[in-house]
Amino acid sequence: QVQLVESGGGLVQAGGSLRLSCVASGRTFSSAAMGWFRQAPGKEREFVAAITWSGSRTYYADSVKGRFTISRDNAKNTVYLQLNSLKPEDTAVYYCAAKMGYYTGSQLLSDQYNYWGQGTQVTVSS
Repeated sequence: QVQLVESGGGLVQAGGSLRLSCVASGRTFSSAAMGWFRQAPGKEREFVAAITWSGSRTYYADSVKGRFTISRDNAKNTVYLQLNSLKPEDTAVYYCAAKMGYYTGSQLLSDQYNYWGQGTQVTVSS
């Protein structure tokens, strides 16, 4: 069992930055790919970014490419999402997710993850 706890959300003006963190419990974190998803009011949950178990590969949705950066620190059981140049359309609840196993590529882009956090709200004002 893996528990994920996100933090770092908040209210920020357009053009601002936030850093989200997701701390995972359990010793299997280093063998899990990690992803960030988001869900805006009235919309379906969508993929934002993912990182392989080793951190050697990262993947981004086109809408955030060049603005967001995903990273991980396996020694701290933590995955991060740096959000820069935020736009009002980035407003959503952001979820951290873990996919157990050595997955890469397109396998990380869908929401077929094993564990999910409770989410953290990001609100970007114009």
